[in-house]
Formats: sequence, structure tokens, C-alpha cells
Amino acid sequence: MGPNYHRPSVEVPSTFREPPPSGWKAATPNDAIAKGNWWEVFGDPKLNELESQAMVNNPPLQAAMARVAQARAQFRITRADLYPTVTLDPSASRERYSGTRENPPGFVTTPYTDNTLNLPIDLTYEIDLWGRVRRAVESARAQYQATEADYENILLTLKSDIAQNYLSLRYVDTDRDILKGNIGLLEKAVNLTQVRHSGGVASGLDVSEAETLLATIQAQYVGLGVQRAQFEHALALLVGKPASEFTVPENPLVLEPPQIPVGLPSDLLERRPDIAESERLMASANARIGVARAAFFPSLSLTGTSVGYQTDNITQLFNLSSAVWTAMAGASQPLFEGGRLTANLARARAAYDESVANYREQVLTGFKEVEDGLAGLRVLQDQEATQNQAVAAAQKTAEISTSRYKEGLANYLEVIDAQRTVLDNEVLSAQLREYRLLTTVQLIKALGGGWQDSKVHAQMQPSATPANNSH
Repeated sequence: MGPNYHRPSVEVPSTFREPPPSGWKAATPNDAIAKGNWWEVFGDPKLNELESQAMVNNPPLQAAMARVAQARAQFRITRADLYPTVTLDPSASRERYSGTRENPPGFVTTPYTDNTLNLPIDLTYEIDLWGRVRRAVESARAQYQATEADYENILLTLKSDIAQNYLSLRYVDTDRDILKGNIGLLEKAVNLTQVRHSGGVASGLDVSEAETLLATIQAQYVGLGVQRAQFEHALALLVGKPASEFTVPENPLVLEPPQIPVGLPSDLLERRPDIAESERLMASANARIGVARAAFFPSLSLTGTSVGYQTDNITQLFNLSSAVWTAMAGASQPLFEGGRLTANLARARAAYDESVANYREQVLTGFKEVEDGLAGLRVLQDQEATQNQAVAAAQKTAEISTSRYKEGLANYLEVIDAQRTVLDNEVLSAQLREYRLLTTVQLIKALGGGWQDSKVHAQMQPSATPANNSH
């Protein structure tokens, strides 16, 4: 009963609208990039270590693993309904009858003791005429597969969260390194103004301006310690360790965004675990239509069926003359349910329609996230290249301003402005590199992570015809 499942069709473009950044390439089936541990493309040993720790110790991931085990057990429980239930129910009794009990006239009443030994094997079985049990098993299997896909999605989110928090932590280190370098230069500038002031060449205003800028940059350097601690604590939570016992040594960000194979839009249907989960939930909802449909028809069960031995003498228990059996079958046909069965079928069909809409939305969301990542990387790559030119120009301006000040051709305010411009442009350049790396991680996640076919998708039926609910 009910419709056989076919994966509904979704509109899939032939190519992504947004071209990948220069230097990137299209994925091919023979791509040699390692699958699974996608974070290794960044080439950072500490990131690799954190990812490995999280896969073992992260509590939400362990909870997701437990949910998979529960769903697997529930599937096996449901599948057990396909087979008969056989029980062995041995019993023994000894009973004494009264010699003064009431008996019909003409019967002599005497006391006696009676032994009864029973060794029956009982069988119960629902004959699945209309496929109700088979549809229930189909639904439970799809639910189990959806739980597996949910685990894969949690794992992918965990991996990307660790990568993004780690890269952000490294950006803070880079920002602090930039500020530290500028602090060294500003300390020399303060010394220069103090020497010139002592020689009567510069005013005290030059000294105070230089000291003000130095103190401002030093305060920024110290303040970034709070932001760094927060990223460090976030990483501690992700890898399942107490924040007080977790630390990441300071190390400026020197990573180059890797080249990622993008592949075709249709690949998302196989690679993204959230799409796989949505598809399996849709398959489960489709099977429940059959369960609701079968409820309109008679159910036939073998009940009270038993075979075994009965005797009052244990030495004769397994004699053929001690054999007993009982066979009983029952049928049940709903006659009046007050509209309950019809409403239950309508609910099952509506639940399937909802799951189809959710599936299509998930696919569209996947396309949108990939396009966002491609567009972001393309723009950020061009922006960083231009920004690096601005850094070089600002550094040259600062050098000229300092020379002019030393020669008495400019006041120190010009030097201050030039140094601030250098700092601002260096920080922005490092920030753009961070954004490129974070966007790369987001794109990898949008592509499904690791460019690896979903284990769940391999179990799906490849048809793209919409399910027919008219059965």
C-alpha cells in the first residue's frame, strides 16, 4: 500500500553562475586532493591537531553518535515485526483435590494429587498482506539513515567551526604582531623627537604627539588579548577541554588560501550531508503514507498458536502421546473509526508534502551558499591585491615623511598621519587575508566538506521522478 518512493526532481543549474577565483580549478572524478580531512589543505599542524582532538572529545558529536546508535536500534526493533514471535513457556504444577469436594450423584469422592507438566512453544505472527510492516521498516530505515546524515552534518559543522575559530585566533596574533612592529618603530620615533627637542630643533608638542600615538597602539595591543582569549576558550569548548587547561601558543597568520575544486552544482546532492538528511526524511515520510493506507484493510494474525507437550509424568514428557497443539488465527477489519483513518492518511500525505518542500529549500540553500562563497573569494582576492598596493604606498609615504621631518621640512603631525595610515592599511590587509581564509572554509562546508560522496547518499535510490501519492 502507498506510493513507492522516488526522489523528487529539483531544479539544478548546469554550472555555478559565479566563476571561481583565478588559480582555482573544477573538480573531476580523478581529483587527487585528499578526501575527508579537508582542513589539511591549509598545511597547519596545530589545526590538524585540534581537529583530531575534537573528533574524539567533542560532547555534541558524541551525543550525535549516540542518536545514530538509538536510530539503528529502533530500525532493528521495527524490522523484527517482519518475523514471527516464538516463545517457550514451560510450567509445572502440583495440586491436591479434596476428598469431600462436591461431585455429581453416583460419583465416589476420593482425595488425590495431580501433577501437570507443560512445555509449549507459542507463536504469534502478523501476516503482512498489505505491506504495513514493510512500509514501517522502510520508514525506520530512512529515519536511521537521516540520523547518520545528521551526524555527518554535525561533524562537518564542528570541523568548520574549529577551522574558523582557529584562523580568527591566528588573525588576532597577526594583528598583534603588526601592532608590535609598529610599537618598535614608534618607540624609535619617540626617541627621535626627544633628541630633537633636547637639541632645540623640535617642540615639546612633537614629543607629546609621538608619545600619545605610542600609548594608543600599546593599548590596542593589550586590548586584543581579550579577543584572543575568547577565541581560545571557544576552541577549548569545541575540542572538549576545560578553558582553564587549554592554550594555543601565539603565532601570526601566514597561511595562503588553498585552491579548492568546486565541481558541478549537481554534486551538492551527493556531497552535502544536510541535503542527504532532508532527502532521507522525505523517504521516511513517503513510507508512512503506506502505513496509514494499510490501516484501511483487514489485518490477519496468527494468535494463540502453540505446540508442545503436556503430561503428569516427567518421564513421559516427550512421548508422542503427550504432544498437544493449538492453532488460532484472527482477522480484524475496521468498520467505523469516526474519520480517524482518513485523517491519519491525510496527515501522512501532508507530512510528505512538507518534507518535499523542505528538501527543495535545502537544495536551494546549498546553491546559494556556494555562490556566496565563490563571489566572496573572487572579490576578496582582488581587494587584497589592491590593499597590498595601498600598504606599499603608505609605507613609502611614511618613509618620505620621516625624512622630511628629520630635515626640518615637515612638522611631526605629517609623520603621525603617515604612520597611522601605514598601520591602518597593514591591519586591513591582514583582515582581508583572514576573510579569504574564513570564506574558503565556508565554501568547503557549502560544498559538503572534503569533496567526498555522502555515505548516506550511496544508499539512496537514484530516481528523480516525483512520488505519486494517488495510490
